[in-house]
Order: sequence, then C-alpha cells, then structure tokens
Amino acid sequence: MSITTKRPKIKETVGALYYAFNTMTEEGEFDPEAYETTVKSEVVKTINTTDNATTTRVRASGKDYETVNQSTSVENEVEVIALDPEDLAKMRGDKIHENGLILGGAPRKRPFFAFGKVVKKVGGAVEYVWYPKCQLTENTDEATTSEEEFSEQTDTVTITAYAFDEAGNTSVRVNSEMASFPEGLTEEKFFEAPILNDAGLTAAIAPSV
Repeated sequence: MSITTKRPKIKETVGALYYAFNTMTEEGEFDPEAYETTVKSEVVKTINTTDNATTTRVRASGKDYETVNQSTSVENEVEVIALDPEDLAKMRGDKIHENGLILGGAPRKRPFFAFGKVVKKVGGAVEYVWYPKCQLTENTDEATTSEEEFSEQTDTVTITAYAFDEAGNTSVRVNSEMASFPEGLTEEKFFEAPILNDAGLTAAIAPSV
C-alpha cells in the first residue's frame, strides 16, 4: 500500500466579516426563512473561534456502551477596528429613538443574526463560513488618549452561534482545498445571503438569468 503525502495550505489572513439580521417571528423566535440584506465589513483584526462541545460516556454492564458528542454553541471572539454604531446598537438590543437617542442596558431580548467569516490561505485557497443563528453575547469598548503618534485602538465583540436546524448544526462552510468545492463559487456569491443547507448553496452558484 502506497503513502499519500498531503501539504495543506497555511493561513495567511482573515478576510471581511459578514452579517445579516434575522427577522424574528411574531413570537420573537428565530426564523430560518427571513433575513435582511447582508452587510460586509472589512474591519477584522482577529477572530478566535471556540467550539463549546461536550462528550459524555455512557457506561453499562461494566464497560463503555456509547460516547455521546454534543456541540452546544460556538463562540467567535472578534477583534475589530470599528463597527457600524447603528448595527452594534441593534445587536445589543438597544432601543433607538427617531431623534437619535439610544437607550441601552435594559433586559431586552437581543436579535438573532447570521455571521460570516473568511479565512484566506497562502496560494489563494479560502474558507467561507456562515453561522446562521447568532447573538451578540459580549462586547468591550475601550478608548485611550491620543499620543504624538497615531495609536490603533480596537474593540472586541463575542458572537455566539447556536444550532439553527433540527440536526443541531451551528455552521455551514466550504473550503477551496477540498475536491468538492463548488466550481464557480466566489466570496460574493457565498455571502450574498445566509446559507443553511444544500439547496441554499445550489441557489448561490446557479447562473443568473
């Protein structure tokens, strides 16, 4: 039997972030069929992703009978140089009045939104990821005084992704290093609207008429 040598491509940079607010149902629940227009923002410094998974061993008759793996949520800690203030207020669940007043801090339900990220690799390879059901769970806002030279100041938002379908999936992704990567798929097509299933990807790469 021969040996196959693989040389996966290394990461070069993080790309833009994408988000699309979800129009919730009358009961205030996530609606997988209703999203607003996708927003693209090229403001990302770093994205740290943590998969909050649990593994439970089920024992019977003195031995391991089954191992149950569950992924409860995924946390994306995103460091940015700026965020659109109106969209950030909306993510926080703040109340925005017509006269520009923003009321924040009250125990309001935060809206769901889809969050997308891009990882670019050396040699032109890419990975595109959608997290269709997310909420903003934490954000830091820090400002410091200016010095003689310009100093870059960043903020951090934590975006938590939850299961969006009955199977418990939290993300959908494609990777150009894989043989199954759809021919003709571009970043613009993948992020034009949140993708939740095979049908969504097929629609994204379908020729426009």
